[in-house]
This record gives sequence, structure tokens and C-alpha cells, in this order.
Amino acid sequence: MSLHRRPVRLLVLPAFSALLALAGCAPGDSEARVDPPPTPPADVAGFCAALHKELPEKVAGLARTETAPESDLTAAWGGSAIVLRCGIPKPAEMADPKQDGVHVNGVAWLLEKLPDDTGGGFRFTTGLRRAYTEVRVDKEHATDAGMLVGLSAAIAATVPEGISSY
Repeated sequence: MSLHRRPVRLLVLPAFSALLALAGCAPGDSEARVDPPPTPPADVAGFCAALHKELPEKVAGLARTETAPESDLTAAWGGSAIVLRCGIPKPAEMADPKQDGVHVNGVAWLLEKLPDDTGGGFRFTTGLRRAYTEVRVDKEHATDAGMLVGLSAAIAATVPEGISSY
């Protein structure tokens, strides 16, 4: 994974912020179906449980959504607009030195654009942490990496730096 530093552009437009707030209040956002990753080792599961308690109530202006099944390994905001899964196995893409990455609040993220035929958007995966965490963002909300600010702060506080054994 390429971990060179790139500036993160945080674009905040009042009209766009209002649109995000309305999207978070849309009907049907009361629960998101999120498949937890396979059961990770105990140390990784512990980091994920600590992270789960520290996750913000809002990301990119979207309210936190209950997930089904309920798990300390998953979280969502705005229905399934932003979905987090902690304790995933190491992604094969981490070995590709040509992959793009960003650093946000001391957390390195692998950045992958998802194909339009699978719904589009982006997948961000933490690197250099003792537990891998992935965040999928639908194409409507994947306008910049600003939504990673609060998530990065929670990850930095709960998941130690290092290389995951998983």
C-alpha cells in the first residue's frame, strides 16, 4: 500500500451539508443490513469492541444507524450510505504498492474506487493498525475524505499502530 502523504481536501458547502442532513433523515434509515466479517482473533475483536464504543454518532452529517445483525464489528450511518466493518482479514490490495492512500488524523487509509456495476462509491481500509477496518461509502456520499476525520480519531484512540496478525 502506498502510504505517501497526500493532502486531504475538506470541502464543505452549506447547500451540500443541508442535503446530507436531509439524506440522513430519509425514511428506511432505521436499520442497515451489514454482514460482519468472519470472527477475528480475540485481540483484534477486543480492539474492534473498543472502537465500536468510540465511534461518532454522526459521520458526514449522517446519523448513526442500527445494524442487523447487531455486532461490535459493524456500524453504519445514514442507512447503508456509510458502512464500517472492523476486524476484516488483511485485504490483498494492501500488497500492491501502486494503490492510493491517504492519511487522516494519524491514520493511514488504502483508497479504492468501487466499480459502478457494483454500486460505485469508495472503500477505505486502514493500514498500519493492529486491526483492519474498512469503510464503504456509497457514490452519493463519496465526495471527499472529510467523513474519515471522526472515524480516524476513534480508530487512533482505540486501535494501536502496528501490523495486524490477521
